[in-house]
This record gives sequence, C-alpha cells and structure tokens, in this order.
Amino acid sequence: MYSLQKERISRHKHHWGRLGDLPDRYLPTMPLLKEPVDLVVEGYSCDTDIEHAGAYQEEVRKTLSLKEGAPIVLVSHHLSHLYSAFYPSPFEEAAGLVIDTQGSRAGDFTEEVELPPGTGSDLLEVASFYRCARGRIECLAKQLWNGDWARPAGLGCFYTLLTKSLWPENERGEDKVMGLAAFGDPDALGLPDLDVRGHEVHIPPAWMATFGRLDAYVYEPGGEDFRRAANLAAAGQRAFERALAKLAEWLHARTGLDALAFAGGTALNCSANGRLIRESPFREVFVPPAPHDGGTAIGCALYGLIACLGVDSRFRWTVDFLGPHPDPSGIEAAVRGLPDGLYAERPDDLIGELAELLATGRVVGLHQGRSESGPRALGNRSILGDPRNPDLQDHLNFQVKGREWFRPLSCVVLAGHAGRLFELDRPAPFMQYAAAVRPEHRDLLPGITHVDGTARPQTAERDGTPFLHALLTRWHERTGTPVLINTSLHGPGEPLTETPEQSIETLRRTGLHALAMPPYLIRKEVEPPLPGDTK
Repeated sequence: MYSLQKERISRHKHHWGRLGDLPDRYLPTMPLLKEPVDLVVEGYSCDTDIEHAGAYQEEVRKTLSLKEGAPIVLVSHHLSHLYSAFYPSPFEEAAGLVIDTQGSRAGDFTEEVELPPGTGSDLLEVASFYRCARGRIECLAKQLWNGDWARPAGLGCFYTLLTKSLWPENERGEDKVMGLAAFGDPDALGLPDLDVRGHEVHIPPAWMATFGRLDAYVYEPGGEDFRRAANLAAAGQRAFERALAKLAEWLHARTGLDALAFAGGTALNCSANGRLIRESPFREVFVPPAPHDGGTAIGCALYGLIACLGVDSRFRWTVDFLGPHPDPSGIEAAVRGLPDGLYAERPDDLIGELAELLATGRVVGLHQGRSESGPRALGNRSILGDPRNPDLQDHLNFQVKGREWFRPLSCVVLAGHAGRLFELDRPAPFMQYAAAVRPEHRDLLPGITHVDGTARPQTAERDGTPFLHALLTRWHERTGTPVLINTSLHGPGEPLTETPEQSIETLRRTGLHALAMPPYLIRKEVEPPLPGDTK
C-alpha cells in the first residue's frame, strides 16, 4: 500500500487536488503509477469537484497505462472514509462513524441508505453511521445539510466555525483550538451544549450569535484577548466532546456492537477521542492514522479491491509508513550535496550519538524510510527532544516551527512503560488520543505535559519502529526516562518533509541542532543556541 498527499510534493500545507496533479506531480514521484492498472477508484472531497469528473477521468486515461476494459469508478466521500477506517482495523465487526464538515451530495451517493421522502439531491452528508462486518457495510443513517453557512449543521461545521472565530485567516487551525482550550474556562461565556437529536447535531442560536461577533474572539498571544479566545475554545471543545459522546451512545444503541471505527476530519480531535475511549459504551475504538481527507485515497483503494474486484484485503493499520520507498542513492546524493554551513558524519554508534545530543539539550530531526501517510510524525519524519527540559517547548514552537507559544508537544514512549507514565490502558501507535500524565510524573516531564495535565503519546514497539525503539531504549538506559518529545519534522507553516533535501533544508533554516538520516548524522558548523540559552 502506498499513500502520498499532494502537500508533501508541493510543500503547501493542505494543498487541494487539481487537474494536472496526476501527470505533473504524482507520476514523477511514484514510479509504480507507470505500471499497468486494473482499476481506478476516484473519490471527491468537495461537492463541486465531482462536476469535473469527466475531465479528471480523461486525465487518468491519458496519464496511466490502463489495461483494456479497466474501469474508472467513483465512490462517495463518507464511504471512502469508512473503508479507510473499518477494513484496515483489527475488528471483524464494528460500528462505523464518519463526521466531517461536508461530504458528497445525496445525488452522488454510491451506497444504499434510506433517506426521508423528498430528500433533495443537493443535500450534503455531514455525518454517517454504519454497521460494519467484513463483506457487508450497512449505512444506518446520515445527517444532511443544505450547504447554507447561514444555517450550518453538524459537528464538522460547528468546529470549522469555532476555528474561524479564533483564527479568521487560517485555512486549517482545528489543532490549535484543542491546545488553546486547556487554558480557558468553558463556563465563562455561558454558552450551551449543542442540540443533539438522535443522530443529528444542530447549532443553538447562542452559538450562532457568538460566531457572528466578528473579531470578538480572535486569538492574541496574551492579555484579555487571549483569555477571551481561550474561553471560547474551551466552551467549544467541551460542547464538541459532549455532542460526540451522545452520537456514540446513539450509534451503540442502534448496533449493540462493542467496537467503533471512527473517521472524518473530526477524528483528528485527540482530546475528544480520549474521552470517547474513556467514557463511551464502546469497549474498543479505532481511529486510523489518516482519518482526514488525506486518508480517503486509501479508502478508495480498499473500496476498489474489496467492493469492485472482490479481493479480500489483508492490509491492516499496524504502521503508517506508506510513502514511496526511498532511493538509497538519493540519500547519498543529498549528503554529498549539502549546502554551505552543514557537514555530515557517519558515526559508528549513531544511536549512542543521538542519545548524547538529546541529553545535552539539543533537538534533533530524524529522517528515515518511508514517510507517514497521516499528519502526525511517528518516527520517520520526526523531531526529537528531552521531555525533562522545560525550555524545549518554547524553542521548538518559536525557533523551529514558528507557531503559537501555547502549542503542546507530542511524545513517544516505550510501550512497556506507557501505563506507568500515562493513564493509558491500550496501545497508541498513531497518537490517536490524549491521555493524562500521571500526577507524579507531570513535573518531571514539562516538555510534553500540557497545562491540563494531558499529553498525546505514541507507544513504540520494536516491530513497528525498530530504530526509534532502539533509541528510546538507549535513552531510557542513560536517563531513566523511557519517553522523548516527538513532533513533526518541518519548518514554519509546512507539512511533514518527504525527501532528504526537504529535511536538510528544514535543518538549515530552523533552530534544529542536527538531523539523523541513517547512517548519517548531519550537523551545523555554527550551532544554534541551546533551548533556554540567553547568550
């Protein structure tokens, strides 16, 4: 299985797909696309995209080597999300939940679902509810919306409006809202819960009036403006979590199943996911590493394999390293062509050298193997640091990522020690959910403990991430701490790096101290100040 988002090629975060991408961007990057093709499955993440389906299909025919009679199949948006979550999950049967801002129009659905008489074909899906078994998918219900932003509906619309109230100019700032919410008082503004009626979520007038107060809650880094913004974020996050919990209860009552597969853009809300796991009636919750629109390509591929070709897929989400296989000669060429100011070493004990750098307060990039398909770094495009250092959060937020001071840092922990440091009772290989840091460890791990006492951990196993596991083991032996800061490798406003050259450029332009690109260690001739260094 391969998956590569356009943003990794163009370096423009959340870069929407367009005609020309297949021949100009993907074909040169993914050589497998030059092989004969049995089937193409296309999904659409915007209701207007499907109006150009004919042009997209013509581009496919001109660009790819389609076998004679190879069909081009369309799959509707929420169904592609579901296939990306349920079929690669560990479950034989599960309830399925897909929630995002908007999906396909009712007239373009490629699944059977009973809709109320007179349902307009232009209504958009905003939430879908399923009973799933391998070989059978049943859509139980959908919430639909007419697309009028004067009367928005659904959890995805709600969180989009919440985000826009805080960051009007930011095209995708939902992850910021989660971090900011922990600094606020959810009761300060007197805002109500969302109106949940069975499987539908509606936005009360008090919230619409709040969203209509332009510039009233725009984020500022300090003072009264910060307090107002944080209070709105806290109220919105709580309302979101409570409404999601009610939807999960409704779906559990309809299916009676113990497992839940959850996808859609809202499934990136790790704080809400943590609450689902702790409090919902579902005993098991699976969130794929790419639950957002970037993961629908995987859903399309699995739909084609299973529903169209009748092949039983053995693919399961055990790791998320689905980018193109790296060319070893490309790493050698990148190291030979280092820009001025950088130099490369080939240490006999690279892991030991990295542990030494981390122990002396340095932040180090790690570029290895195939890239992560989802938005979170899981050890192949990562920045690592010492979680005991209280100065690392500011250094990474300001000197490396160029982002807001309050943004928390995620972490990676040896799986065998996760339950001792965190209130964690299950593996978390993809950073799917937030978990409380146990009180006795919070002061010892200031680099990863958010103001509300939570963290977003990744659990590392030897089989899934052998190099990272070996580094953590050495780090634990040296420091007694089995956890490292693990945040995504990129510069300000960028997506995860993809190529060696992009990772090297991130080292060159930011406050990173070194970059590990096994077997090489790349360093700066003039080292940046250490975190907290006032010199």
